[in-house]
Amino acid sequence: MIIFARSASIASGKIGSAIAFAHEIANYVKDKHNLEVEVIMPIGGNPNRIAWTSRYGSLADFEAMSANLLGDKDYMSLVANNADNIIAGSIRDVIWRTM
Repeated sequence: MIIFARSASIASGKIGSAIAFAHEIANYVKDKHNLEVEVIMPIGGNPNRIAWTSRYGSLADFEAMSANLLGDKDYMSLVANNADNIIAGSIRDVIWRTM
């Protein structure tokens, strides 16, 4: 099992709109691509962060979904139209595998 997480720092004054955007992205991916995406925020440390997590059966499945999302014009437009919620350069991706 592959677990993917993308985190981002929320822009000043944008916590409410960033949470709404995060759920909008998660719902879009579920509805359009049939992938469960969970929205999470930290309990400790810097509270002005948000992340999305998803699970895949294999790295190939992850790569296929990544390609699908990059080719989805509506998804890319949704991301671009909400870029002001996130601090530029703060996005971090991690890929984990279960043992």
